[in-house]
Amino acid sequence: MKMNKIIYTLLLGSMVTTSCISDFLNLKPLDSETEAIFFQNLEQFQAAADNLHTNIYAWQSNGKKGSANNTYAIRFDYGTDLITVSHDAVNGTNAAGTSDDYYSQSYEWLRGCNQLIEKGASYSNPDEIAGPVGQAHFFRAWHHFFLLQRFGGIPLMMSTPDVSSDVVWGKRASRYEVIKAILDDLDTAILNLRSTTVSSTSNDGHVTIEAAKAFKARVCLYEGTREKYNGIGAADPTNGDGVKSGAGTVIPEGYPSVADFLTMAKTLSDEIITSETFELFLGVENVPNSANPDLYAHKSYFYLFNLEGSDSNPAGLSKANNKEAIFRAVYDHTNRKSNMNLTHAEPAKMTRKLIDMYLCTDGLPVHVSPLFKGYIDMNTEFENRDYRLTACHPKTLDYVWGWGKYGTGADYMTDITSLSANQYQYCPNLTTNTASGTRGRKFCSELSTITDAGQEAMDCMLIRLAEIYLIYAEATCELGNGTISDEDLNKSLNLVRARGGVAPLNAALIAKARSLGCDMSYLGEIRRERALELYAEGLRIADVCRWGIAEQVFGTEKCGVYISYEDTNTYLVTMKNPVTNEDVFKSSVWTADNIEQETITYEDPAYTPTEPGCVIVEKKVNRKFSKKNYLQPIPTDEIKLNPQLLQNPQW
Repeated sequence: MKMNKIIYTLLLGSMVTTSCISDFLNLKPLDSETEAIFFQNLEQFQAAADNLHTNIYAWQSNGKKGSANNTYAIRFDYGTDLITVSHDAVNGTNAAGTSDDYYSQSYEWLRGCNQLIEKGASYSNPDEIAGPVGQAHFFRAWHHFFLLQRFGGIPLMMSTPDVSSDVVWGKRASRYEVIKAILDDLDTAILNLRSTTVSSTSNDGHVTIEAAKAFKARVCLYEGTREKYNGIGAADPTNGDGVKSGAGTVIPEGYPSVADFLTMAKTLSDEIITSETFELFLGVENVPNSANPDLYAHKSYFYLFNLEGSDSNPAGLSKANNKEAIFRAVYDHTNRKSNMNLTHAEPAKMTRKLIDMYLCTDGLPVHVSPLFKGYIDMNTEFENRDYRLTACHPKTLDYVWGWGKYGTGADYMTDITSLSANQYQYCPNLTTNTASGTRGRKFCSELSTITDAGQEAMDCMLIRLAEIYLIYAEATCELGNGTISDEDLNKSLNLVRARGGVAPLNAALIAKARSLGCDMSYLGEIRRERALELYAEGLRIADVCRWGIAEQVFGTEKCGVYISYEDTNTYLVTMKNPVTNEDVFKSSVWTADNIEQETITYEDPAYTPTEPGCVIVEKKVNRKFSKKNYLQPIPTDEIKLNPQLLQNPQW
């Protein structure tokens, strides 16, 4: 049994070893020193705490469990309504497996947190090691929250396990008991961690007070809205009764109400905002380039995610230019590369729905905005739109770089038509009936010397200021019963829209949209902004589940580019790859069966409906997500080991 093996290995094993991952974390090899002789001074406590920073799902973690595909799935929202890549768990077609690396790996990582906390409790000078202990409490909360979102209530690991530990033989704690433990850990972390200073926002990778507050704000918004829209206790069927299935409904004394959760989310995010410690990344907007003025224009959102060093982009920017990251996993080219096929795989390819969700610059959806240019060809729909759209999805024949695997690295100023066939990566490919016709470039490296997959070293941003703005707006709107003042919007959500070149959300815009027949609402627009700003950052599944709409959101076709069904678009038929001279679109493989013939409708009436004729990437019949899929099944081997570990309902 996997958990059995894990526990006994941990009980008998020595201190987890690590190599020097990166200078900014000041990591030193632990050289397999045993617990008995380790934890003797501040330096050793800090080395152990630094090791915890690498025990987290970011880019693929070297030497950690889980395949690259697994990491892709949780980092890039595979299977969701926003990403064309399929995933069984989001399709609702997976079955309970014997093991789950997410489950076992998280418990292995939790053991390291508890080890540090316990050694700290017996240390002669607790004030000296307050920082490392605070980091351990933060990461214990982080791993418990990850498990909670995936599995619901789980066995809490609040101490280093032994052969009689409840984590091995005991029952599952309810989700409410887990949430209470998470909040307590984060409160302890906030008391012990150091603060981020303005001068250190290009920080050294360590968890700070602000990171703990930001994470607590995320947890509070998640749980508050989940309970509001899914019910609490027996009203939420995913809990089970704790007797025949699930983790049960025990609510600990002093547990926060929904209003309490939302108030904490608002207060914590407001504290981060008003501290003015962090700022939205706008690093490339003013970089001059007379030869190609469009090269940098409105590309800040793109460069936010792929900064490696000053040689990694034509603007000469480095990670020090990014003061938006609040909590991040740090990488470099020497000690810790991504070890994932980030650039070559283009993991964040957009669905038709996501593209349609981007507003026009006047703040209106495409189906009512007079600025929308329609679908005359594959580029007209990108005109007068949110800059984030083209930052993440290149227009047809847009400037690209040639990746090192096929060429010599980035070639920033080369006209696309002069590139070799293998470098011509972004020309839409519609030669098979499984293609979407879209390409994603969020998280794609521009490093000129990249030679192969997995060499990227951009930091993985896990919490950033834009999310805090959106947490503040959503919590405020929920507390306001669906309303929010223009003042509150201007200090939060509208700052995010401004980077995208989109008009602010306010009472006047709501009124204008409604006068045009668009059922726009404050809460709907806040949710839209979360989808756009945070897409492919691992938050989409949790968002639609906490809103109680996942069945509708994940139950429809996933579509790609437009092809008119009645009269095939001449532009697509005649469009040639200028390098290979091959047709971009082969009508022979596209039939009525794989082209959407009717207008798509989305779950929110303010989301943009589309016209008929887009290619179907994944059919509705294959999308079976239901209430049971709000949680994943407990691995069956763990249940065999511990019969008190009940399976989630309906699994």
